[in-house]
Amino acid sequence: MQTAIGAGEFKAKCLQLLDDVAAQRSTLVITKHGKPVAKLVPIEPEQKLFGALKGSVVSSTDLVAPIDVEWQAAL
Repeated sequence: MQTAIGAGEFKAKCLQLLDDVAAQRSTLVITKHGKPVAKLVPIEPEQKLFGALKGSVVSSTDLVAPIDVEWQAAL
């Protein structure tokens, strides 16, 4: 949900509006003289880095088994 608020009202209620945006996960557009000048959006929840890629890499072959293709290396 996206709502708009004037800059003067935003200035007066800034701390409460910050809490509302965080709690409701909504977007707030700040206007000056009816024209949008800024957008207040909630940040994404912090994700743990350890284990973030779990299950994203799948191997269907044996990585250490010899291959059936012969190749020549430069000497």
